Amino acid sequence: MARPDGRAADQLRPVTLTRKWSIHPEGSVLVEFGDTRVLCTASVTEGVPRWRKGSGLGWVTAEYAMLPRATNTRGDRESIKGKVGGRTHEISRLIGRSLRACIDLKALGENSIVLDCDVLQADGGTRTAAITGAYVALHDAVNWLADRKSLAGKVDKVMHRSIQAVSVGIIDGEPRLDLMYLEDVKAEVDMNVVCTGDGDFVEVQGTGEDGVFRRDQMDALLDLGVLGCTELAAAQLKALAS
Repeated sequence: MARPDGRAADQLRPVTLTRKWSIHPEGSVLVEFGDTRVLCTASVTEGVPRWRKGSGLGWVTAEYAMLPRATNTRGDRESIKGKVGGRTHEISRLIGRSLRACIDLKALGENSIVLDCDVLQADGGTRTAAITGAYVALHDAVNWLADRKSLAGKVDKVMHRSIQAVSVGIIDGEPRLDLMYLEDVKAEVDMNVVCTGDGDFVEVQGTGEDGVFRRDQMDALLDLGVLGCTELAAAQLKALAS
């Protein structure tokens, strides 16, 4: 079956990572997966949450949000509703967990880095784009600490692995990589794969949206996810070298 944008089943959308997109944060990246665009910023602050004080360890956490008109219809701001929605909270925690897998928190000292991932435009895969971009923003923030002699160790040792993520799914019986919205809404199986640059898994979220799925289908989706993450790791490396 032809994909809506004509890609092959195992092909990513065009991916762009634009560093230093915002002038104020210690790290910032505009990440684009096709028409999905997410601004990821990394802010360094002194101190850690109360429950972590005295541990000698730093902290990395994340917040995720969507602009009201990031989708085809306007959504209310959660600040107006007076509470953070369950989906937003779950994605924020996913991003934070994923990025803590790549950093030596002891080397930060008792400093925190907050990753804000704001969806400017959504066309599927916003959480995976956020993770991929947030890694680059985090890397720049850690470099900022190193430049100010506030990091215990070299950057390549503190950031000891890269982290990237991509969506996969089964549409019309076909496993596909990096789903756009038109595919995501009709997927029989929907999965998000978070990997390291070495191909190890950080987290896998998979759901049979329309029934169940077989072990061989899951294996095919995981293989696609690792393939996509390998390409995203190369894109991150290229962006950091620029």
